[in-house]
Amino acid sequence: MSKLLRQSLTMLVAMTILTGVIYPLLVTGIAQALFAHTANGSVIERHGKPLGSELIGQSFSDTKYFWGRPSATTPFPDNSASSTGSNLGPTNAALIDAVKARIEALRAADPGNGAPVPVDLVTASASGLDPHISPAAAEYQVARVARARGIAEADIAKLVERASEGRTFGVLGEPRVNVLKLNLLLDGKW
Repeated sequence: MSKLLRQSLTMLVAMTILTGVIYPLLVTGIAQALFAHTANGSVIERHGKPLGSELIGQSFSDTKYFWGRPSATTPFPDNSASSTGSNLGPTNAALIDAVKARIEALRAADPGNGAPVPVDLVTASASGLDPHISPAAAEYQVARVARARGIAEADIAKLVERASEGRTFGVLGEPRVNVLKLNLLLDGKW
């Protein structure tokens, strides 16, 4: 019995050291060596001041900025400590009401825009922290942002193009626009 207990405890200690110390240190070291910017949160800094992360959405509500996807995180939007979707199904009355309210807010911010509202501007992502919008969602907002800033729509469209990202490795995912990068470009900080 004592032999079996000793073998069990030896395996427990060995596996704890291997999987709890050696493996995490090895993976962290490789990540820091090969992907330091991403491993450290993809933080965008200017003059030593962090402005945000390329990987975590942020709320923008001023009409002079592009707006990202709504966030379902609690207790406040874009709470990176509480990544979650709303878990509301497509026929849920609360989701339907939230989408209607978001459409009304978009229409109120840009009353002359009669284009269909892109779905990613009125529905939250599964994580609630999506930093990207579709090119269609960015295009939908170009006229509003141009008017609010007194800049030609063509110039705003060029900034959208600069903040756009293609499919990963040319085949994975969809084309997208990073909202934080785009808004930093608008402010001349990127």
